[in-house]
Amino acid sequence: MALNIVLIVVASLLLLIGFIGTFVPVIPGAPLAWLGLLAAYFCSSCEISLLMLIVTAVLAVVVSVMDNIFPIIMTKNFGGSKAATTGSTIGLIAGLFMGPAGIIIGPFAGAFIGELIHNRGKSDGVFKAALGAFIGFLTGTGIKMVCVGFFIWYFIHSFF
Repeated sequence: MALNIVLIVVASLLLLIGFIGTFVPVIPGAPLAWLGLLAAYFCSSCEISLLMLIVTAVLAVVVSVMDNIFPIIMTKNFGGSKAATTGSTIGLIAGLFMGPAGIIIGPFAGAFIGELIHNRGKSDGVFKAALGAFIGFLTGTGIKMVCVGFFIWYFIHSFF
């Protein structure tokens, strides 16, 4: 019984930290959330099948890869450079200290500044490239949130 409680607490914490990791770039959200499901798998109070554990592991890997690829693809599609993608990540980290608005404005501002520096002050296409990096960031973040939200739902549902 005590082991079950420990496993449920560990699983819950990993799922929570995993959700936070969906919008904080230094925390691997989907993999940590999956580790929460793995901990829950060993708990006798949860009904998580091995097949679902394997499916969610694949999903966590795919979502993590997509999260890193979307900003690059969107930035390139909008005519931007790697500097816009890097700036978007830096902007997000800086935006974390400015509250919820900073989390949204930071990536765009960072991409804009990164592309502006890359273009050596020329504003041609900077806004469009920053918009591409921002859309890529939002797409990756949204997919991670949906994935981790599903993991959390599945964990809660596993008790019933």
